[in-house]
Amino acid sequence: MADADHLVSDGLLRLLELLAMEAPPQRFDGLTEQARVAGASTEAVAVLDRAAGLALDIHGLFARRQQREAGLSALVDTARELTLPYDVDALLRVIARRARLLLGFDMAWVSLTDRADGRSYVVSADGHASSITVGFAVPSIGGVGNAAAIRSAPFWTPDYLADMRFEHDSAIDEVVREEGLHALMAVPLKEGHSVVGALYVADRGVRHFTPDEITLMSSLGDLAALAIKKARLLTQAHDEISELERDTSRALGSSSAARRLNRFHSRLIDLVLHGCELEELVAHAAAELGSPLMVRDAVGSTLTVTEGFPEVDESELFQRTLDVHAERAPIRSSGGLWLCPAIAGKEILGTLVLAPGPRPAADRVRLLEAAAQSTAVLLRMQASAAAAEGAGRDELLRELLGDSPRAPEQLALRARRLGVALDEPHVVLVVRPEDGPQGRVLVWASSYVHRHAGLKTTADDCLVLVLPGTDPSTAARHASDTLNAVIGHPVTVGAAGPVAHPGAIHRTYAEARRCLDALTALGGTGGTASLRELGFLGLLLADTPDTSAFIANTIGPVLEYDERQTTELTRTLEAYFTSGGSPSRAAESLHVHPNTVSRRLERITDLLGPGWQEPLQAVEVQLALRLRRTRHTVRNHTGPPVLPHDELP
Repeated sequence: MADADHLVSDGLLRLLELLAMEAPPQRFDGLTEQARVAGASTEAVAVLDRAAGLALDIHGLFARRQQREAGLSALVDTARELTLPYDVDALLRVIARRARLLLGFDMAWVSLTDRADGRSYVVSADGHASSITVGFAVPSIGGVGNAAAIRSAPFWTPDYLADMRFEHDSAIDEVVREEGLHALMAVPLKEGHSVVGALYVADRGVRHFTPDEITLMSSLGDLAALAIKKARLLTQAHDEISELERDTSRALGSSSAARRLNRFHSRLIDLVLHGCELEELVAHAAAELGSPLMVRDAVGSTLTVTEGFPEVDESELFQRTLDVHAERAPIRSSGGLWLCPAIAGKEILGTLVLAPGPRPAADRVRLLEAAAQSTAVLLRMQASAAAAEGAGRDELLRELLGDSPRAPEQLALRARRLGVALDEPHVVLVVRPEDGPQGRVLVWASSYVHRHAGLKTTADDCLVLVLPGTDPSTAARHASDTLNAVIGHPVTVGAAGPVAHPGAIHRTYAEARRCLDALTALGGTGGTASLRELGFLGLLLADTPDTSAFIANTIGPVLEYDERQTTELTRTLEAYFTSGGSPSRAAESLHVHPNTVSRRLERITDLLGPGWQEPLQAVEVQLALRLRRTRHTVRNHTGPPVLPHDELP
């Protein structure tokens, strides 16, 4: 009995020593067997066996406590790491990595609910092989994640595919199968009472999670949710701070730009008030804008342009000018030009065209608008001065149009004071706008004659313009096109001249008026005409018919060819018309072969153009031939011309 007691006491002491040494569990099993071999009683062996079991329980308790302490220590380290200032993406990567390493899992990932569409997406993954990748859309039904969200608590399974306690989804099952996963746990990430995502951990083997592990992962989930919320708030704060900084920078830049704009506008207005010319104003504006600048009037004529302005496509520039007038705001062309209207009230006085330059677009547009406003002020002042001067021009022209203008020399002197040299060639235009605002027509006329050093007035609902020049037809077309662009309606113009004496303006005006009336009677509304363009009608309407000019304009090329080549084209023309337009009969009267007449007629077509046999032009050709024959007969006093019997009318 004493030996048995001794064996029991030695065994118990040995168990205590093993516990103190934290020996592995397998060393506790040999003591009971040793006591049985030594002959200890059954009661002594039972005591030792019971003591060994208790020792193993104590050893397991110590191991669990150590594991819990290690987990808590790792959780504290994780919490410390999560407090660092990460952006959201970096923080999510840290959470996934820490979750995988915390309890030695094979894989971990994080999903968050997208606020836009309400679906959950994988936003970070660690330890994955292929299937679970960032951007994977988590199905809204099935899986441990949805089960955890429904319960608002961690949910786990030791073997996912074999566990039927929850609803499965084929997409999730396929991912689990491809990744070779078995044990899965999902911890909901909560903000208040709302679930905003889930933290997943998984093993590729079957694993039963202990309560301590579940509690530890739940704590990690809470920390992760708080860290994600903090990171989002921090990111939002950074974004708001950055936006405030940008707003502050923009405000400072805007304030600086506003001061620069005000200084620029003030300088330009000061120049205008001091009576500068348009060229000086535009030069100052171009220097501030840092690019060449062009100014055009309301109808597209260039008023001034600074040095270095690039070549432009006139057709495109014209189209963009129409656009800017319609928009009444700056626009940019495809070539980089900026166009801005110069507006006074509701009237567009012109257009500023700015070449491409180094300044930012916003600064250039604001400065260009200021330059356009200053230019509009200057153009309006010039228009007002021209209007005041125009009253004197109107009165002078009305006197010149009188039946018997008094003292033409005095009128010429008054004209020179207005910058008009009436002793030099001028043309007279009678302009009738068919429609359109009359006020705009008068403003255009004042500006037009001011630029061309001419005179204007109104008579019988028509404008009368006296302009320097020798070609009334060209002057009429230019005036018609320019005014048409301003009012957008047809303009009919009769023209006459040139005239180089004040006393002859009345007669020239009467001829231009007759051209306008003839053009209207012929249905030519919206066209232009001079005596020369009216042909024989012009000859009839002229106060002093110029038969020489009519003959030269009608058959001059044929006469010159006969004189140079000693041919008989003129005589062939006469024979052709007297024979009723028959080449064979004309050949008989000329005693030549019909082929000769045909060749001569082809030559005449080359000289006069293909339309000389048209009815109206044919009449003019015949009239010119008759006038030439009559003048030749009268000058030689030889009596009536002798014609062959078949040429008699």
